Amino acid sequence: MSTIAFDQFALTRIADFARSLSRLHQASRRQPIDDDQLDREFNAVCMSIWGYTTDDFSDELFSDEDHAWLDSLDEAHARIFAGEQGYDLVDDHGMLTDWWGYCWMILAEKRGILNPENRAAARAAIEEKYLAAPNVIGVIVAR
Repeated sequence: MSTIAFDQFALTRIADFARSLSRLHQASRRQPIDDDQLDREFNAVCMSIWGYTTDDFSDELFSDEDHAWLDSLDEAHARIFAGEQGYDLVDDHGMLTDWWGYCWMILAEKRGILNPENRAAARAAIEEKYLAAPNVIGVIVAR
């Protein structure tokens, strides 16, 4: 394994992309913040880094071993895993609040799951779910 992955200057510092999200998390300690707002900001961070979000692939694309590993992941192991993949999960105050979601994205990248075919399939599944709901006559999707 390359030792450059642990060189702090060679890592993609996710915190640099997540400043707005970190401010939202800090604000949520003082006032209620809408979960959808947090999700939108998390997705914006993911789009900035990977060009994909967690909505762009299905959980079923991960093996049972991957799911078990993600479920057992703690901050220390997450930081090591991210560093080995070239990412830093730490900001000026410690671990990023959404470290687990970023590990999900890093693992998806590592497994080759982030691709246009999986994005199209995931989006089709979301549209199908919405169209199956009562009183829904259409889904508007920006492409």
